[in-house]
Amino acid sequence: MNNTNKPLSEHQDLLNVLKARFEKNMARHKDIDWEKVLAKLDITPGREKLWSLDEMERTGGEPDVVDYDKDKDEYIFFDCSAESPQGRRSICYDSQALESRKEHKPKASATQMAADMGIELLTEEQYRELQTLGNFDTKTSSWVKTPADIRKLGGALFCDRRYNTVFVYHNGAESYYGARGFRGSLRV
Repeated sequence: MNNTNKPLSEHQDLLNVLKARFEKNMARHKDIDWEKVLAKLDITPGREKLWSLDEMERTGGEPDVVDYDKDKDEYIFFDCSAESPQGRRSICYDSQALESRKEHKPKASATQMAADMGIELLTEEQYRELQTLGNFDTKTSSWVKTPADIRKLGGALFCDRRYNTVFVYHNGAESYYGARGFRGSLRV
C-alpha cells in the first residue's frame, strides 16, 4: 500500500475503468457524483485506497461505488462482478481453517486475502444490499463475514442467489470449491 505519494495521474488506467463502470451502472449509486468520488481518491487517505481498489480489480471483483456514508464522509465500494471474483475462488474461509487442512490445501483463505488487499469481507447484510442492485452469484457463491460464535464451532457462512432469492448457507470453514470465492468492501 505504498501509493500514498503517487499523483492520481499515475493511476489513470484504473480510474478510467472505475469511471466507465460508475457511468454504466448509475442505478447502483443514485445521487452520487463521480467528481466527488474522484476528489476523495485524490487526497492522501484516498490515494492509499487506490492500491486496494486495484487489487479488487486485478482479482476480478469489478469494484463500484454502492453507497455514501454521510456521517463518516466515506464512499463505499463493493465487488460488483456478476459472479464471485475469479481470482479469489477455491479458497477456504480463514487462516485457521487453512492450517487445519492436512491434505489438498487451498492456495489461500478469504479472510487473509481480504486483509492482504486492505478490504473487508462483505457481511450478510451487505451481501443482501448488493443483491438489491442486481443479480449476483447466480452460478457461484461467496464467503461472507461469519459471526464469531459460528466460527468458534468450526463453521463459516456463504451466500448465493438462486431462484430469484438470496440464500445463506453454512459449511465447514476449511471447505473450498471452485465456484466459491469472496466479495469485499472498501471505504474511501
